[in-house]
Amino acid sequence: MPQAKLVVERQTHRKKSPFIRFLKQWDIQLMALPALLFIFVFSYIPMYGVLMAFQDYSLFKGFLQSPWVGFKHFEMFFNAPEFWTVMRNTLVISMLKLCIGFPAPILLALMLNEIGRRFFKRLVQTISYLPHFLSWVIVSGFVTSILSTDNGSLNLLLQKLSLIDDPINFLSEPSYFWSILVATNVWKEIGFSSIVYLAAIAGINPHLYEAASIDGASRIRQIVSITIPSIMPVVIVFSILAIGNFLNAGFEDILLLAGNPVLRDVSDVLDTYVYRIGIQNSRFSYATAAGLFKALISVALLAGANYLARRSGNSLW
Repeated sequence: MPQAKLVVERQTHRKKSPFIRFLKQWDIQLMALPALLFIFVFSYIPMYGVLMAFQDYSLFKGFLQSPWVGFKHFEMFFNAPEFWTVMRNTLVISMLKLCIGFPAPILLALMLNEIGRRFFKRLVQTISYLPHFLSWVIVSGFVTSILSTDNGSLNLLLQKLSLIDDPINFLSEPSYFWSILVATNVWKEIGFSSIVYLAAIAGINPHLYEAASIDGASRIRQIVSITIPSIMPVVIVFSILAIGNFLNAGFEDILLLAGNPVLRDVSDVLDTYVYRIGIQNSRFSYATAAGLFKALISVALLAGANYLARRSGNSLW
């Protein structure tokens, strides 16, 4: 009899309307409300602007009066002489950031986890976190100062080591730009990005390490057999998000570090191209078409990465 009563209560609970469940969780829902409003105001309402990609948009005529032109601006973008240069730079820079910038915080978290002295570990963590809180304006000024031909630290070091005779203007040489950009991004974000992996490592059952140590497993063997498999679900989720943002090759960092027009052939990516064409040249419809193209590719990459990850049981949806 009590078991039947429990079944009836469960069925009654399932039949409760979402409104009743919302009222019972009003405090939790209230905490989520500001985030939902932020996303709605700044992410969903502006989506109305994608209509410009299919119009010859005019600021004076607005959305309703501007003439519709279909896929005209998409065709212009695909046939533009700089299209392949922009796509090459976007893909190469994104690939370098993904292949180097994604595993770097994982390696840092693994190394920090092996440090036995708590004071030194906290010191390294604090130092590695700090660059994340600096704006790109400060970071770009810092990098420019280091790479300067006039008493720049790197040039002085290379000259002291007799590796070069004359200072090199690194920020005016296209061959160095990708390396500088990726290295600066890794230095800025590696510490902060490692926090989530350190948290995942902290959640591993310590008895697993004790058992492995008794069996004679070395520290490297414990990392390979215990630590990495245990944090793999977190790594997979963040890899899905990274692939979804694959075409976000950068904006502020490139805009500030690639101020020299000589670097445009290796620095102009989709985001900077949209900014230059849309804001500086006032070609709003053309820039919107380019931005919408990037968004559609990003959604397709995110869905594809999630589909592949679903087989491992660690997908986003």
